[in-house]
Amino acid sequence: MAFSWSAWRKTAAGAVLAGAMSVTALAVAGPAAADEPEWHHAAALNGTPKYGPDVTHFDYVNPDAPKGGTVRLSSNGGFDTFNFLAQKGNIAPGILNIYESLMEPSLDEEDISAQYGLLAEAVRFPDDFSWVEYRLNPKAKWHDGEPVTAEDVIWSFEKAIELDPQRKFYYQNVTSATDMGDGVVRFEFDATDNRELPKIMGQLTVLPKHWWEGTNDKGEKRDISRSTLEPPLGSGPYRIESFSPNRQVNYKRVEDYWGKDVPLRVGTENFDEIQYISFLDGAVQFEAFKGDQYDFHVERSSSQWAKRYNFPAIEDGRVVKEIFPDHSSGVMQGFFLNLRREKFQDPNLRLALNYAYDFETTNEIVSANLLKRVNSYFAGTELASSGLPEGKELEILEEVRDQVPPEVFTQEYKNPVGGNPRNVRNNLREAVKLLEKAGYELRDRKMVNAKTGEQLSIEFLYRDKASERALLPYSKNLESIGIKPELRLVDTSQFVNRLRSRDFDTMVLAIGQSLSPGNEQREYWGSESADNPSSANYAGIKNPAIDHLIDKVIFAKDRETLVAATHALDRVLLWNHYVVPQFYSDETRTARWNRFSHPEKMPEYSTGFPTIWWYDEELARTSGAAK
Repeated sequence: MAFSWSAWRKTAAGAVLAGAMSVTALAVAGPAAADEPEWHHAAALNGTPKYGPDVTHFDYVNPDAPKGGTVRLSSNGGFDTFNFLAQKGNIAPGILNIYESLMEPSLDEEDISAQYGLLAEAVRFPDDFSWVEYRLNPKAKWHDGEPVTAEDVIWSFEKAIELDPQRKFYYQNVTSATDMGDGVVRFEFDATDNRELPKIMGQLTVLPKHWWEGTNDKGEKRDISRSTLEPPLGSGPYRIESFSPNRQVNYKRVEDYWGKDVPLRVGTENFDEIQYISFLDGAVQFEAFKGDQYDFHVERSSSQWAKRYNFPAIEDGRVVKEIFPDHSSGVMQGFFLNLRREKFQDPNLRLALNYAYDFETTNEIVSANLLKRVNSYFAGTELASSGLPEGKELEILEEVRDQVPPEVFTQEYKNPVGGNPRNVRNNLREAVKLLEKAGYELRDRKMVNAKTGEQLSIEFLYRDKASERALLPYSKNLESIGIKPELRLVDTSQFVNRLRSRDFDTMVLAIGQSLSPGNEQREYWGSESADNPSSANYAGIKNPAIDHLIDKVIFAKDRETLVAATHALDRVLLWNHYVVPQFYSDETRTARWNRFSHPEKMPEYSTGFPTIWWYDEELARTSGAAK
């Protein structure tokens, strides 16, 4: 998969939108020499892009959607910078509304990694995927009227890998970025047959070099390595209109936006203004929604969805509840155990912690049985392993047989099942046996290290007090077998700092997965990323067998091999017990003040809010204008 940095603009939580399989591009966008690849308007990793070069708009939009109105969104934790590259401070929500990438995905294709030209009007690459070229759209311009140039693209790439260790790791196979003239940029790679590399470069967010290397209104030279609250220059459909640090930022639609007729943009970005309002407390945030202080709420708490949506505006229809299916991604959410702590090195201890977690009772009492247990690192997708390995998956696993737990070949992975006192007692007994194998024993009702006599303690770090609904039952089970749980509630800044410094025992974290995994798997589970504080390898996994399987995923030559390699990777990750799996939902639960409309045919892989929605004057007259 390729992680789409530009897709942050579309959803509050971010989106994983690309993949790593056979690239087939469609539609010649310009002539090429006989011995060179042809130019194409779009590219896909798993087949042919749905939309051809003559399309005027995508199927999931209303091309005649009215422009106008305001939509108010919420965010958490405040903000103190508009510079998303500097890795300093809290980034303003919605900042990528002002920027664009070279290409962007559609929202309604089975191959969700299909990308279409935006700042770049065309793309080409050779059969061995050793380089990629993008040809810029000559109409593309910054909000000050200056054209978007190849120099901007190259500078943006160089600054991204200079300032952001995560992007540096992600783009590690890029050896050069070159201006080829006539608005063409070439990226060359140090590897061949990596089908994803040409695609991930299309997701590069492009910044204006001339603005960032210029001076502000005080004559001071700007510095992209530092945080700033000076509204930056962009090329996208919105610009920053006004803001109050840590409270609110307002984006205004650009009337003369250069890309309004690009097929990817037709019928989108329909609001005149998008406001983001920040809240520091989730309970206060929800009360603000009930009080009509913002318009659209995504409910991530199943218990709240079941119990708290009975206020007057729901009953009289001014607020509408709507559930959208989520088929776009998988997820591993759970208690990530920090393997950098010596106590978590033993897999018996890690598995014991799973036996102590009673998902079924927690789901019934806390979440109204609306959640599903995570049983895969790709939960909810065809990429989740099941049964016993066979066929091509078994062939791949045979290559690492002597490096993986033997259960990989002999047992189907299943989480312990609780839900009633008998099951819970049996699971806790099994947890004690596993802890004894790991070198612990019960003394005076305390689980202590048999050699040192020190009680086993585990700190649970979290930033949302609502997390305690699930943490408290788990901590009681741990206490019952002599483990000392320490629940540590911290603010967002401290949470992020401790995560980055890897100063934690366990945190509840989630890794989203696309339907076409690829290079980012190195970032999540690869040995090379384990010691990188900016990586997403939160557990600190260093396992040669997993590294080998990640390469199998990345270099898979067809969909069948990709699925088999991902099943193998998933199975080995599960049987190493790096995470105590929690839960997931395969639907998006939303509530909105009833003053907005969406196309009749919605995209399969996104709610599309607010990108393809619009302000409905008639509904607003019925439900009342925003307060």
